Amino acid sequence: MSKRTRAKHKLDRRMGENIWGRPNSPVNKRSYGPGQHGQRRKSKVSDFGLQLRAKQKLKGYYGDVTEKQFKATYKAASSMKGDTGQNLIGLLERRLDMIVYRAKFAPTVFAARQIVSHGHIKVNGVKCNIASRRCDVGDVISLGDKAKEMALVIEAQSLPEREIPDYVVTDGNDKVSFSRVPTLDEVPYPVQMEPNLVVEFYSR
Repeated sequence: MSKRTRAKHKLDRRMGENIWGRPNSPVNKRSYGPGQHGQRRKSKVSDFGLQLRAKQKLKGYYGDVTEKQFKATYKAASSMKGDTGQNLIGLLERRLDMIVYRAKFAPTVFAARQIVSHGHIKVNGVKCNIASRRCDVGDVISLGDKAKEMALVIEAQSLPEREIPDYVVTDGNDKVSFSRVPTLDEVPYPVQMEPNLVVEFYSR
């Protein structure tokens, strides 16, 4: 399991956006970058800079997946029929840790990855601890018995700032099914994501 060792909110500060839509994000109070010179970092950004920023923001949103994993996902998206940007979003949303997050089984993407890696999630009734597992349409994702009583899970289910999207269909409080692969405009991002710029970045 990849682990984010740096402070998670630094990504918000660096991007100048509350990318997870969390009420305790420092960007809600300070919209400039971190560090001594954060308020002065307003220089014009090149096309490459915009592409890099879009990639870092999308990669960070999905739990700061490793560059190796993210690039492999892009390559898989580019080999599929249709729009590569849309394919990329679809593949990222099919990750098991993202479906756990979308189902409100965890308060953050990082907590969702941890719950999966600790063996608290079942896919079609079978325990799975691989956060990057790519789920298929129709797969049923459920909480293990211990997870149902975890304070982290109970907290996540009560969070008012997130709604469960239509493509994750609930069956009670502890089970969901992945009904379809979403398009970009169906994914409930708190900020604008630009997968087209990510495609341009890797196509250079």
